[in-house]
Amino acid sequence: MTVEATSAGAILFRDTRGQREYLLLKSRPGDWEFPKGGVEGEEELQQTAIREVKEEAGIHDFRLLDGFREDYDYVFEAGGETIHKTVHLFIAKSYEASAELSTEHRDLQWRDYEQAVNTVTQDGPREILEGAHEYLNELEQEDEI
Repeated sequence: MTVEATSAGAILFRDTRGQREYLLLKSRPGDWEFPKGGVEGEEELQQTAIREVKEEAGIHDFRLLDGFREDYDYVFEAGGETIHKTVHLFIAKSYEASAELSTEHRDLQWRDYEQAVNTVTQDGPREILEGAHEYLNELEQEDEI
């Protein structure tokens, strides 16, 4: 039997001297990913994403950008069960320069786009990062971020 699980998170970016950088977290198994986690109770996906950014990155001064939400899914085994997880990713702009490593991850780094896209481990989140980067480029051209 397959158990369905839903997570949400955010591709978090900041502007450093005119350069956009993305936050990547290194999970305990060693994957580089974005802040994300399971939906709790009756949370909306956006609420989950906001909570996970605060918990996993220690960042509180940020905002989710409207108009972007993509998802990817994967299957894994845990506790003798097959779990099909769907992860919904939003884009969030950080107004804080630094992040704090939580106990859930081994490392964190701010990376420019080229570095980030080459560092993200899984195909799903990497493809979403590519789309998010394009989306942010368009917003930037229209002076909306």
